[in-house]
Amino acid sequence: MTFKQHLFSHFFVLVCALASAGTTFAQLLPSTELKVVGGRSTRASYQEVEKPFWVKSLPERSEGRVVGSIKGYDELGLKGPELIKLIRQGIIEFGVVPLSYAAAETPLFEAVDIAGLVPNIATARQVVESLTPALSQGMSTQQQIKILGISPYGPQVLFCQTPITSLSDLKGKVVRTITRTQAELIEALGGKSVTIAFGEVLSAFKKNTISCAVAGAYSGFDAQWYSAATHIFALPLGWNYEVHAVNQKVWDQLAAPVQSFLLSNIDLLLQSLWTYADQQYAQALACSAGARTCAQAPRGQMVVVQPSPADLATVRRLAIQTTQEKWATRCTGQCVSEFNATAGKALRIVIKQP
Repeated sequence: MTFKQHLFSHFFVLVCALASAGTTFAQLLPSTELKVVGGRSTRASYQEVEKPFWVKSLPERSEGRVVGSIKGYDELGLKGPELIKLIRQGIIEFGVVPLSYAAAETPLFEAVDIAGLVPNIATARQVVESLTPALSQGMSTQQQIKILGISPYGPQVLFCQTPITSLSDLKGKVVRTITRTQAELIEALGGKSVTIAFGEVLSAFKKNTISCAVAGAYSGFDAQWYSAATHIFALPLGWNYEVHAVNQKVWDQLAAPVQSFLLSNIDLLLQSLWTYADQQYAQALACSAGARTCAQAPRGQMVVVQPSPADLATVRRLAIQTTQEKWATRCTGQCVSEFNATAGKALRIVIKQP
């Protein structure tokens, strides 16, 4: 038995003894203050789930021994691409990083959100859970960053100002996309991909410079795109994932009981964020369509179009033959084999090494 195992064994015995004597586990936690840079502060998930977790739930569950302070990265004047570097340097201790920025550092991160491969939230969870160990190992080795988990902001779908009944209607259309693989997929469908800042999309709709735009379902509703767009094609083309991470040295300096306490509670946070994303997606579609189940006002009058089995088959085929193969050429080392051994099994696909 190693010294660390011996120490843990004694700690476990002590926990049991104190518990039997009426002492709570929280009383064993050393006083710890955590500094967190969270996701974008304007998002409902930050205000309703993420922020309350750090400033309310943790102190309550630890009886005031573990407390956190948090600000969204935008509140600190940060844009996003610099977050990985700041966590690696320890300037940010705990942080939330949009996966699209992490993908620039680690090609395997891009594979988590290949446009068109993940049509529903159940599959999204399978892909994330299967890839997380490989992603964690890579980030730990390359960036000295520990991944605590990955959660989605929500499905990214197509808002269109012209009728769309199937993916074939995108042929010849100008479409605003967010990620590289979304752009590749739209081009494969015969459309033209363009990059436009989120805040400029509504104006572009009104000026007829674009026909469709990809965005989070709730983000598009919140930005009142329903005032210009008429149709939503409810096929997720991305999940807008966020990586919850901590500087490895900061983590290693935390007491073992605090680490265990955080891991179990952050797991609950991640579960809450997955559930919240699913609920918010359903609410966004309802509100964009003006359904009675929408509790918000004003509401839209959009037509929500569900993809047909033929659409699902088409997008999967193109995602594998076009976007996934192009991604494979951007991979290095064991990237493709790691994907095949993890997410590939969940998706039942095998990508050839270029």
